[in-house]
Amino acid sequence: MPFSSDKRLFQFLVISTLWYTLDWNPGVYAQVVPSSRENIDDNDTLTLNSPRLAYNTFIDPSSSSSSPVSQLDDDAGGMRFGFSVRGTGASEGGGGGGGDGFVYRYPQVPLDVENYPVAPGPLQLEQVHVFVRHGERTPVGVRLVDHPANVPEHWNMCKTAHRFNSAVSSLLSNRQPEFEDPLPARKIVERKDGKAVEGECLLGELTDLGRQSTYKFGQNLRRLYIDRLGFLPDKLENQDNVYFRTTNMPRTTESLQEIVNGLYPHNKCDPHSIPPIRIRNGKDENLIGNTYSCKRLEILQVGFAKAAADAYNPTLEHLDKRLSKYINGNPIRVDGRPRASGILDTIRSAVAHGIKVPADFEDQSVVDIIERAVVNEWFAGYKTEEVRRLGVGRLFEDMLKKIQHKIDHPENDTLKILVHSTHDTAIAAIRQTLDVFDDNFGAETDLFVLVPRWPAFTASVTFELFKAASPEGSHVGQSQAVLARLSGHGKSTSQHYVRMRYQNKSVDLPICAEEGKHLPGHPEFCTLEAFNARMKGLIPHDWDHECNATGHS
Repeated sequence: MPFSSDKRLFQFLVISTLWYTLDWNPGVYAQVVPSSRENIDDNDTLTLNSPRLAYNTFIDPSSSSSSPVSQLDDDAGGMRFGFSVRGTGASEGGGGGGGDGFVYRYPQVPLDVENYPVAPGPLQLEQVHVFVRHGERTPVGVRLVDHPANVPEHWNMCKTAHRFNSAVSSLLSNRQPEFEDPLPARKIVERKDGKAVEGECLLGELTDLGRQSTYKFGQNLRRLYIDRLGFLPDKLENQDNVYFRTTNMPRTTESLQEIVNGLYPHNKCDPHSIPPIRIRNGKDENLIGNTYSCKRLEILQVGFAKAAADAYNPTLEHLDKRLSKYINGNPIRVDGRPRASGILDTIRSAVAHGIKVPADFEDQSVVDIIERAVVNEWFAGYKTEEVRRLGVGRLFEDMLKKIQHKIDHPENDTLKILVHSTHDTAIAAIRQTLDVFDDNFGAETDLFVLVPRWPAFTASVTFELFKAASPEGSHVGQSQAVLARLSGHGKSTSQHYVRMRYQNKSVDLPICAEEGKHLPGHPEFCTLEAFNARMKGLIPHDWDHECNATGHS
């Protein structure tokens, strides 16, 4: 469906205005995507590639009088503003369910630099550990594609991801000069009928929007820890200052690449200090609950999933009259076909990309019921000590070792920031394990903001290590010295604090609530002694033994 001349003029005026008001810089984005020009695909989707601005106009291919969906993404505020939705054009033949007038509000919460609470004067930032969920992706399964749901089966949102260069020539020792330049290449998804569509995504693939949001996350890390706090060097000349690790999944690996590009773009990184991105083999992975290597954890998780089905399926049954029509008449259940978690996954992914979902899934009370069931299926186990030890114990062990090494070797340890690219299950497991998982269902009353218990795309948990630089004899110094003597720890750990942050909010950890276990007047700053004591209780004594199918703690 061609654009009218009036729409073209409107788009030109809007983009021209925003070019100046948002200080758009296409040159910076050239390192992330191969082109910063307008691209119009066969589905009438206009995309202007920029880290500062995303302007998308979607036309419903099923309607002859469609109104466009316009979304402006401002890097300064990080919010997306939705307009009237009639369709998305996400895929050929893809329509949108539900009624007109739906106003979409983006569920992502970007890193807030301006409102970051600087630590009290006596505290100096020493090290930062970041655990971040990957960016926006397509659903991991095909669901809700039939009428009347009409969620697209094929998502045409992965143009950037499918352009890359071949590096094979660099491996050939006898290559000739005329073949030194890498071969430009592009990947294209082929459907089972043999049809190939440019820019189509695989299931569970990081989309162009996901690349943009993770790039912005890296930019905001730079704005916070370099521009505002001066904690990290402006130009990376020592790769030992940083640590980047990801799970061995394309969407997390690509997300981390974008974060690194945002934090240290090519002109801010010494060519000899380009930091590696670390990936572990599956058997050694601890950024997620590793049921592959831990049979006992798998058995426990299956048991909790069954318990959730028994507990919540009767409640979900009340939704059948409203929702069964979207899944071929099947009931929606924790253990249904498709599973309730899968339905929620499709809804989340669709909403994140501005794709219209059925009106029933815009009802917050409906989403809350499904969310409660799914959250219990996946994370109720992390209320038990055994699942906590087996699921995240080794992750906390790694973090404690790096923190302690920083404290013990302040002159030689130059590591300042560690960024881990992981999944929603890891973010939620960390919070549940520390007893700060949000229990306030229905807290958000605005139209279709998902219950905050399930981590949004690019949701992050941060642990910041601080050192008390208070003068000898101060209240902080005296109280911590007494604590150190009572606990048997050395002087160094008694002068350190840990602050946990989630989605721009500092978290008061219950383990540090007692007097003497946090900085006086600041419960969010947990003493390292109190933090260590809890973390050490979560570290498995013999992980291999405990993971044995018959092994119990």
